[in-house]
Amino acid sequence: MPHHFDLEPLPDATFGAVATNLKLASLDEAAFRELYGAWLEYALLIFPGQFLTRQEQIAFARRFGNLEFEIIAISNVKSDGTLRRDQDNDDVVKILKGNMGWHADSTYMPIQAKGAVFSAEVVPSARGETGWADMRAAYDALDEATRARVEQLSAHHSLQYSQAKAGFQHKKEKSEYSGYGLHDGPVPLRPLVKIHPETGRKSLLIGRHAHNIPGMDPAESEQLLDGLAEFACQPPRVYHHKWKPGDVVIWDNRCLLHRAMPWDMNEPRVMWHSRIAGDPVSEAALN
Repeated sequence: MPHHFDLEPLPDATFGAVATNLKLASLDEAAFRELYGAWLEYALLIFPGQFLTRQEQIAFARRFGNLEFEIIAISNVKSDGTLRRDQDNDDVVKILKGNMGWHADSTYMPIQAKGAVFSAEVVPSARGETGWADMRAAYDALDEATRARVEQLSAHHSLQYSQAKAGFQHKKEKSEYSGYGLHDGPVPLRPLVKIHPETGRKSLLIGRHAHNIPGMDPAESEQLLDGLAEFACQPPRVYHHKWKPGDVVIWDNRCLLHRAMPWDMNEPRVMWHSRIAGDPVSEAALN
């Protein structure tokens, strides 16, 4: 079978690959099918130097499924061009900082996201990487007793919880943050071990939004979840990408956690995020 692009697995990680010699904006169906298969295998694909327009990014993301939302800026640049500096009372900065903890997207919504396309427009001179962690390899690396234990457990997922735990409580009135995920509905309950709907592989579903395991007291629940996250998010199960403008990535939110890394907020950082909606059958909360 002819290959439509070059794929180089990340050298020191259990997941991830860099794809080159392709144009995402004009992939034919055969090339896309090959790309989709590679995405299921590697969970994270990195495409250097694509420089997609916003419409091209939306169109590419849509090939993976319906979108939870088309595109938003993840940025410390306000609409008037001034910078959001590191301020305690800015709700957007609170979300940017909260995102620096390991998490999966939309686990706090009734339907967890399938994945995301993310691109870099403006990057700071240092730091500001994005990290990913392979929860398939983390599950595989658990000892048998822990694996048997977590197979039986579920946890609640809440953005309000994770933001409050990190010290980033939101203003109720006149917040600049749209409030996505900060809703008053029921708190989703999700199993700690997720079975991937397309590959059948098991992975840990943990991260900063997970809390309050039914049947455990809160301190014991927190201790277990923190311990799992610390164990899971270690080399060789992690990769941090140093962005260059024009880079595009797509990751599988059903088996990876991710996080943003800090940077000097006196410098602009402008990223574009398109979120792929989860299958209402396989990604629905238990409750």
